[in-house]
Amino acid sequence: MKIKRDKFGPEKVIEIYDKKTGMQGILIIDNSSRGPGKGGLRITPTVNLQEIFRLARIMTWKTAFADLPFGGAKSGIRAPPEVTKEKNKKKLWIQTFSKAIKKYCPSQYIAGPDVSTGEKEMQWFVEANGDWRAATGKPADMCMKCFGKRGQRCGIPHEYGSTGYGVYHSTVAALEQLKIPIRKVTVAIEGFGNVGSFTASYLDNAGAKIVAVSDSKGCIYDPNGIDISRLKKIKSKTGSVINYKPGTIIENKKLFELPVTVLIPAALPDSINQGNVNKIKAKLVVEAANIPMTEETEERLHKRGILVIPDFIANAGGVISSYAEYKGLNPKDMLGLVKKKITKNVRLVLKKAIKNKVKPRDVALEIAMKRVRDAMKKRKN
Repeated sequence: MKIKRDKFGPEKVIEIYDKKTGMQGILIIDNSSRGPGKGGLRITPTVNLQEIFRLARIMTWKTAFADLPFGGAKSGIRAPPEVTKEKNKKKLWIQTFSKAIKKYCPSQYIAGPDVSTGEKEMQWFVEANGDWRAATGKPADMCMKCFGKRGQRCGIPHEYGSTGYGVYHSTVAALEQLKIPIRKVTVAIEGFGNVGSFTASYLDNAGAKIVAVSDSKGCIYDPNGIDISRLKKIKSKTGSVINYKPGTIIENKKLFELPVTVLIPAALPDSINQGNVNKIKAKLVVEAANIPMTEETEERLHKRGILVIPDFIANAGGVISSYAEYKGLNPKDMLGLVKKKITKNVRLVLKKAIKNKVKPRDVALEIAMKRVRDAMKKRKN
């Protein structure tokens, strides 16, 4: 599978195979003109070069648009389900991968949580690397003493929900532009993992009515509204949102067709596609997941008058949190930074997009590309 290079990158495409363990990994550093490439490490059975490149490119735009001193990168381990389920094997594969890319990390690449990886996995990653800066999203109790600097903590774990917090503020800012009060909003969320669950909680606490939530086992739908606190407990206890009562269990694909105000894809790539794009009834789509649709699909929604907040704006809370952790900020300051940057950026983009009658993505990309081009020129000179 070939990757089409352009003037922005990718700079490095690294494929790794460890014969002893069977681990297959990919690291793509797309563009490092603004700083070391930032991007999560995912573990799935289907990881491939094209997917990792698309995600690395999104990180290039995301970090530039958020005006952070990072570039764009992404990594992945292609692993069968039994690896992710078996702790010792998963740890071995992650640490094998970490050691294999040590020459690039953290000088050119900084890892972070992603699909099937969280704070524990980031701890394993940095332990194998030997440098606390090799990854963000580390456990809160993982302090600098692990690396010879006692007392200072170096982790802001996922329990603070920075990405979901950013998605929430993206949604609020967009609703303000649409002049829709949040207490009159109905919401459907695809995915109830780290991003979807926190997004649901923040929106629920603000007064929005969450009517549908899905996970890998199905979707629960209740037009009268779902009690998110109770849903979290049921998900934790039973392993799926479909065990929530009352409500109706529907197919995951039906979530995208519900008559809601806000649709939030927070799970899989390309979940909005040619098969369902014309069935979407929401007024606002907030891309909590990375690449939940192609740019062509996004254009079709735009032509139908549906506002789309692109992934590299909406879910930038995670990378902003990474920067806060990298700089040694505490969780409270991190959340304040996420709110400030996300709200400012969404308002800026929507104001220009509506004025010029173009997609929000077009405005945001123009800003991000200029910042990357300027950095590339500066580095060249």
